[in-house]
Amino acid sequence: MLSQITGLSRHFTEDTLRAYLLSRSTRTDNGCLVVRGYGTRRGVYQKLAGRAWAHIAAYVVFVGDYDPTLEIHHGCGVPDCIEPTHLRQLSHADTCRERRQAPLCRNGHEREIEPATGRLRRVCRTCNREAQKRWRERQAAEVAAARATYRPTPS
Repeated sequence: MLSQITGLSRHFTEDTLRAYLLSRSTRTDNGCLVVRGYGTRRGVYQKLAGRAWAHIAAYVVFVGDYDPTLEIHHGCGVPDCIEPTHLRQLSHADTCRERRQAPLCRNGHEREIEPATGRLRRVCRTCNREAQKRWRERQAAEVAAARATYRPTPS
C-alpha cells in the first residue's frame, strides 16, 4: 500500500510512518491534527517523509483503501491537517464542487458581492485601498528624501 504514495521514502513501514506523522503534528482547538513539514509556512500542503504529501501519507496509514486516481479532500478546509476523520477521497470534479468562497478576506474584512456575476469579489476593496495608501506614503517619503539631498551643481 505504501508503494502507491508518490515520493515516499522506501525505508518507512506503516508503523514507522504512523509514528513519524504523529510525532510531527499537533492538535488544534478546532480538532485538526496539523502537521509540521518542510518549510516554515503554515496553511499550505506539507511534505514529509521524503517528498510525499503528508495528507496523502496520513490517509494511507490511518484510513487505508487509497486510490491514487482520486484526490484527498480536507473536509475542515485546513490544507496541512492530517486528522483521519477530516480526510476523504473524491474525484477532481467533486473536489471542485466542494470548494466554496470564504465570506471574509484574509484580513477579516467582509467581501463584497460582484454585481455582474453575483459572486463574492476576489479582491477585497478595503485591503486594496489600504495597500495603495501605504504605497503612496512610501513613494512620498522617497521623493522627500531625494529632494532633501538634492544640491544643484554651481554653473
